[in-house]
Amino acid sequence: MNGAYILIIAVGVLSMGIQYMFRNRFKKYSQTPLASNMSGAEVAQKMLNDKGITGVKIMSVQGKLTDHYNPSNRTVNLSEAVYNGRNAAAVAVAAHECGHAVQHAKSYAFLGFRSAMVPVLNITNRFTPFLLMIGIGLLAFADIPYVLVLGVLALAISTLFSFVTLPVEFDASRRALKWIKEENIVNPEEYSMAKDALFWAAMTYVVAALSSLATLLYYASMLLNRRR
Repeated sequence: MNGAYILIIAVGVLSMGIQYMFRNRFKKYSQTPLASNMSGAEVAQKMLNDKGITGVKIMSVQGKLTDHYNPSNRTVNLSEAVYNGRNAAAVAVAAHECGHAVQHAKSYAFLGFRSAMVPVLNITNRFTPFLLMIGIGLLAFADIPYVLVLGVLALAISTLFSFVTLPVEFDASRRALKWIKEENIVNPEEYSMAKDALFWAAMTYVVAALSSLATLLYYASMLLNRRR
């Protein structure tokens, strides 16, 4: 069996485990009321104020785990559970997303690079499945590798994006945890919950990057092992 294929299976199993742990921890920490009774939205606004960041709106968005910071319109978008939540999980996620706003304000290099990649990624992601499908067919029946090469290059862009995302996410969590500790937003027990929740959230990005890399290696191996 192809080594890259085995890697894909292994990463897939790991991903399911990480996703389970993340959702389990988030659910658990969402059920523990915060001593300060601050909501995620209130925590987000305080962090922005403390960091001297203006012009950033805090929005409530539908869905679960849909929280994100949008640098194009400068909005911190919090899912309803985080926006209204008054628990350690909500505090962790709200502060994390504001960590991205701080990165943006301070021109954090990796965030800028990732944002610059988004337009390119939006284009390549549209064509990648077709390039791979057509490329595999042409390689198998006509030994024509060029279309698959384009598909692999498109996958490489996606993989690069996944790995550039890692320092962005880890740094945002670092900023969030440092702030909630320094400002006594949470007590020691709640801080441990927030830290654990953000750790498992970060691990989902790690396995996503590994999955992207495994997929890239799988298709690249087809080119390397093609008949000559």
